[in-house]
Amino acid sequence: MGFDFQHMLELWPDISKAFGETLYMIGVSLAIAIVVGLPLGIVLFVTDKGLFLENRVIKSILGFTVNMVRSIPFIILLVALIPLTKLLVDSTIGPAAASVSLSVAAIPFFARIVETSLREIDKGVIEAAVAVGATPWMIIKDVLLPEAKPGIIQGVTITIISLVAYSAMAGVVGGGGIGDLAIRFGYYRYDNTIMIVTVVILIVLVQILQQLGDWTSKAIDKR
Repeated sequence: MGFDFQHMLELWPDISKAFGETLYMIGVSLAIAIVVGLPLGIVLFVTDKGLFLENRVIKSILGFTVNMVRSIPFIILLVALIPLTKLLVDSTIGPAAASVSLSVAAIPFFARIVETSLREIDKGVIEAAVAVGATPWMIIKDVLLPEAKPGIIQGVTITIISLVAYSAMAGVVGGGGIGDLAIRFGYYRYDNTIMIVTVVILIVLVQILQQLGDWTSKAIDKR
């Protein structure tokens, strides 16, 4: 069966609901990724060798933890975090449950992007701030973050797009959203109309997000 426009209209309430669930999962996990991942990325950078808060123990522990989580394929992480998900949201299915795994996957991902963005800053700028007696907090707030802002914004964009892919994958275990719709209708029922619609929605969503991210990054880049 090919594309059936009438069939799409009949299922439009389900499609709209799934799209809303996808946006919910992305929004929640992105917010948590930024709140936790941004300071984590900063700590990974400033505790590195030769920097003003050098600490090999903290750097090694955090680096190992971040790499460990990032090394686990997301589909395996989804299953491994079921007990934690049950504890936090009292459910293992639905968008709220999927948001737990999405957040855990997104935090180390975004943290590494933040760290990489900070590494692109000219070391001379940091050394000059240290030389004039700036406190670590002042260096982070007034030097590191403003200088790395365009790269961090691009990192947010990359993280959002990765979350779109991850959220679709969450549908395999009943996480809701576009992926869940594609699995239930497109795969189990061989519904080509739903498969085409979900693919188009995901492509359009990613294109819009990438364009917005690029525009925002260029708009705030004063270098």
